[in-house]
Amino acid sequence: MKTAILTKQGGRVSVDTDLDALFSTLRNGVYSIIIKRKQEQRSVSQNALMWMWFGCIEEQTGTLKNDVYLYYRSKFLGKWTSLAGERPVWTSLETSKLTKEQFTEFLNHIQADAAAELGITLPTPDDLHWEAFFQQYK
Repeated sequence: MKTAILTKQGGRVSVDTDLDALFSTLRNGVYSIIIKRKQEQRSVSQNALMWMWFGCIEEQTGTLKNDVYLYYRSKFLGKWTSLAGERPVWTSLETSKLTKEQFTEFLNHIQADAAAELGITLPTPDDLHWEAFFQQYK
């Protein structure tokens, strides 16, 4: 598979590669071109926040943070999947496959669930008590 990144800004489209050179590398045959909007994967800072939160939940509940991760992944990213009529199994997406927007939604679910079900407040970097939380769980 060959990839070229197109960017449209101010009505103009720019391409990150020489399309003639890219096309010349293709073998003879028929090809299709699909253009889809590129979405950024979750950020390192989002992932770090999630693991800090899980460290806090681990400390407050005694549940290992990796188990907290698996629990929330299953709860908010899980679904039943079956193959060729076989008995369905519960599966869940890995968080590394989420876009920034999807990961933000996942974090929002975790934050709300921790508050409602566990009585644990999980701050974000713009919260008043963030610095103390960060120092404790970094």
